[in-house]
Amino acid sequence: MSSTAGGNDAALKATVEAKDSLFVDATATSGTHESVSEYYGQTLSTSDDLKTNACCTGSSMPRHIKSAISKIHPTVIAKYYGCGLCVPDLLDGTTVLDLGCGAGRDVYIASQLVGPNGKVIGVDMTPEQLDVAKETQPYHADKFGFANTEFHLGKIEELDQIESLEDNSVDVIVSNCVINLCPDKEAVLKSCYRLLKPGGELYFSDVYSNRRVPESLRKDKVLWGECLSGALYWNDFQNLAKRCGFADPRLVEDAPITIENDDVQATIDKAGQGNLDFYSATYRLFKLDDLEPHCEDYGQAVIYKGTIPRHPSGWSLDDHHYIEAGKVFPVCGNTWNMLAQTRFSEHFDFIGNFDTHYGIFDGCGTSIPYQSATTGVSSKGGSAGGGGGCC
Repeated sequence: MSSTAGGNDAALKATVEAKDSLFVDATATSGTHESVSEYYGQTLSTSDDLKTNACCTGSSMPRHIKSAISKIHPTVIAKYYGCGLCVPDLLDGTTVLDLGCGAGRDVYIASQLVGPNGKVIGVDMTPEQLDVAKETQPYHADKFGFANTEFHLGKIEELDQIESLEDNSVDVIVSNCVINLCPDKEAVLKSCYRLLKPGGELYFSDVYSNRRVPESLRKDKVLWGECLSGALYWNDFQNLAKRCGFADPRLVEDAPITIENDDVQATIDKAGQGNLDFYSATYRLFKLDDLEPHCEDYGQAVIYKGTIPRHPSGWSLDDHHYIEAGKVFPVCGNTWNMLAQTRFSEHFDFIGNFDTHYGIFDGCGTSIPYQSATTGVSSKGGSAGGGGGCC
């Protein structure tokens, strides 16, 4: 082999390793899992102990969610550390998997929404949190009038070690400010794709950044526990999702994260990262084979029937698809498939087909997707607001 060829091979290997390192954090060898488990199981007693609003839900909740929360055990509520409201529509009768379920708040919300014919599975690696979830199962079964929950101790990067989780068996996977805490994010997303049924979705809230978080901050245990050090740069997340099979990640809503602790802010400033910004955002990722890398125009449209519960006037697929009832709404091919090949199909009429391609769909951009990055305020509550959210 020539020295030139050897050099090319070495360069290619270095490029691949660098790309992989974006999604597998080296701090895992320093006990990241143990640090996170200790932080949430022992350091934090309640959500009042958090140092930022990254793991807090600040937006107002829909009435049916408030009603569901009112039936949940107070200890479960006190030990909630999520960054959003991961409750998509149309869950009745579905199987839902909650990754990083903690003490079980979102599991017990979803339990009420899937009803007696559905099932909710919670997975968490922190024994202290999971003990609370399991100990209150009888309380919630009595409160709801049915028992449809199960909990498993384990890391969400190692879902294949939970024997009861079978491929293509889950309708909806939710996760609330947890994936950023995992050193191997690619393993998590690949497992999600494997476990979802065709047409199923991963609907989750998490923390993202406007640039890659430097290694010096990724090693900080407090910043890891506060959901900041493990935040993915938004464009790396987009690429990772596509790499794992989710061809068209859809942003539901977002909001800026404020750091309300002088010591945490000083740590970031000392690292020379004063312009490092963080956002909480909710995404939905569909498992659909027919999705394309970009939004392509086939001259298609849909008409929303107004039949999704609690949304008679209009319904949001994501932050730029608020579809009014009864109105012809032009869509790209991907949006068409997200509605036609999922649990939402019966609530829409579909116009057109894929026979003729008219080029890229107008408005398909590649800049930072968070409205809050330019406005400085949450994208919640607007006409394009979606069905879930982050604070």
